[in-house]
Amino acid sequence: MSTGSGADSAPAPTALDKSARPRKASMFSSLKIRNYRLFASGAVVSNTGTWMARITQDWLVLSLTGSSAAVGITTAMQFLPMLLFGLYGGVIADRFAKRNLLFVTQGAMSLSGLFLAALTLSGHVQVWHVYFAAFFTGLVTVVDNPTRQSFVSEMVGPDQVRNAVSLNSANFQSARLIGPAVASALTAAVGPGWAFLANGLSFLAPLTGLLLMRTGELHRTPRRPRGKGQLREGLNYVSKNPELIWPIVLVGFIGTFGFNFPIWLSAFADDIFHGGVGMYGLFNTLMAVGSLVGALLAARRGSSRLRLLVGAAVAFGVLQIVAALAPEYWMFVALIVPMGILGLTVNVTANSSVQMATDPEMRGRVMSLFMMVFTGGTPLGGPLFGWLADAYGVRVSMALGGLICALAAVAVALMLARAANLRLKVDLRRGHRHVQFVPRERELATAA
Repeated sequence: MSTGSGADSAPAPTALDKSARPRKASMFSSLKIRNYRLFASGAVVSNTGTWMARITQDWLVLSLTGSSAAVGITTAMQFLPMLLFGLYGGVIADRFAKRNLLFVTQGAMSLSGLFLAALTLSGHVQVWHVYFAAFFTGLVTVVDNPTRQSFVSEMVGPDQVRNAVSLNSANFQSARLIGPAVASALTAAVGPGWAFLANGLSFLAPLTGLLLMRTGELHRTPRRPRGKGQLREGLNYVSKNPELIWPIVLVGFIGTFGFNFPIWLSAFADDIFHGGVGMYGLFNTLMAVGSLVGALLAARRGSSRLRLLVGAAVAFGVLQIVAALAPEYWMFVALIVPMGILGLTVNVTANSSVQMATDPEMRGRVMSLFMMVFTGGTPLGGPLFGWLADAYGVRVSMALGGLICALAAVAVALMLARAANLRLKVDLRRGHRHVQFVPRERELATAA
């Protein structure tokens, strides 16, 4: 965690103000580290392939079934393993060498992409094949996600974790700019199978990067030997620290109820604005532009503030409601970019805050819990909001998701304030801050 080092009169950081005054950071400072450069270079290639596969997968299922609920089921199959087994992935990540684990997981994801490519190119693909490939990818992700998340600190060291986490997100969103456009063009021109093939081959890049790393330059963390109670130990560790548990709770709500864009964007493109796969690709590209901007802004911040986390989450939910009710195409398009900025800000701020507040030997298990609640809620949210979109319309589905996110963010803000012995102060006088959290002792002193 980052702590203040100012004058004696400076107040100590609170749970809503996680660190001292932010230090301006170099946006790309972690790329000076060779191992991380190799990691990031390979990741941008595989991430591009992954986004090509995601867009193609959603549109293929929608084309085969004509149902938003089926798209939701596909998404649910991909993230159901995280909900069921996510915590065990963290135990594995803490127990084995992370670089070796990544060789296995990245290779398995390559095979999944090649499997789906073979079926699609041969003309034998069925919806259940897509479900199966999504579920298999989800199983691999159970181990891959916490391993990659915690491997970042081994590559860059503690001083560059925030920057590297932000650049990871920027990397992912940069690929998101390219992937949908290429996938849309390939699907329209020659069919979806080539996009799946590109995804399968793209994993050769991160595997090469892992192979070329200098292992002597890694900041290795102690590996946990096999033993009983390690899963329970991780849960107890999180439950006793409000600066861990409440950000994790918040990202769980955002991931379950707010990040259902494959369902919403495909339905808006198909049912509301009557476009094709090109419009769906455009929507995803605009979302990626916003997410990339949010990631780069996060990379410049020298600290992670929890008040930024909850503020961005409230704004994200409100903006989602406004977008859902937008009557015109151009209004909806204009709102996609800021939604991407706010959604990515929530994700990166929560991720870096949790990593910096966690002891290194616990990081795999804590990050597996983080990813489990962030992505593991999708098997619940995906089919639910897909059904709502089919039954009541996509506008109702998306607006309800935004409302739940905004209310959850307000509730988490109040819980963090209570943990830090703060209270909400409302002052409507001119020239004063109208709403702020202040220490309870200060309020008592003023009253006296």
